[in-house]
Amino acid sequence: MTQGIPFPQIDPVAFQVGFIVIRWYALAYIVGLLLAWGLARKMSLKAKSVITILKLDDFLVWAIAGIILGGRLGYILFYNLKYYLEFPLQTLFLWQGGMSFHGGLIGVIIATFLFARKKHIPVLALGDILCCVAPIGLFLGRLANFVNAELYGRITTSVPWAVIFPGQTLPRHPSQIYEALCEGFILFCVLNSLWWFSAKYREKNGFFTGLFFLLYGLMRFGLEFFREPDAHLGFVLGRLSMGQVLCIPMVIGGLYLIRNASTKVQFKRLVKRGKND
Repeated sequence: MTQGIPFPQIDPVAFQVGFIVIRWYALAYIVGLLLAWGLARKMSLKAKSVITILKLDDFLVWAIAGIILGGRLGYILFYNLKYYLEFPLQTLFLWQGGMSFHGGLIGVIIATFLFARKKHIPVLALGDILCCVAPIGLFLGRLANFVNAELYGRITTSVPWAVIFPGQTLPRHPSQIYEALCEGFILFCVLNSLWWFSAKYREKNGFFTGLFFLLYGLMRFGLEFFREPDAHLGFVLGRLSMGQVLCIPMVIGGLYLIRNASTKVQFKRLVKRGKND
């Protein structure tokens, strides 16, 4: 039986200048966005994509809006609607936590669709680049969850790395670290190794978007078995958590996109046919 590792003394505040307080959680978002944006620009150059650097620069603001608005609204709708209906002003207190990955994903999908339509570019070509760089933010975000001692795992006495989180007396899975490694590091390695070293898959619009949906959905679904469900929500469908339920359409959508991924040549023919019609 493991005794558990005491949670390390980590200040959730990275630094403070006067009344300006920067938390590790906010810093994870900022650094994640900047790193993802930089890599996306290099990917655009590598593939000589129709998604030019200038378009990626323009899209950055749209992505930030989609992540923040979608993530916050998703958390409110999927995880804590009753509370926020009772205290609506709390929706503005982003520094107190409460962001949903699936909500942020929906927000970015909407932003991507609207931006692609406005700029007359293929939405899946943009989506493929975004999905390849997204794991950077997922990795840093989950590490920030660990620093905040939130979204921790279920009680366990079978692993030597179990952690006793603040306010808890029994050792638990550090599920934030599991998610950082799987949904962040491993997913990043899989997607980018295929993208950088396989022109075959790079030519298929929608392939990497579908692969991201599929792999993230499967990983998150499995890792939720180690994660403690939200106390106010519990299990929502049998023994499935809300996170697992939301991953089911991701997996289905991912399989659909992979199966129907079209080459750039096919896409150009479709566009040309549409203009002739």
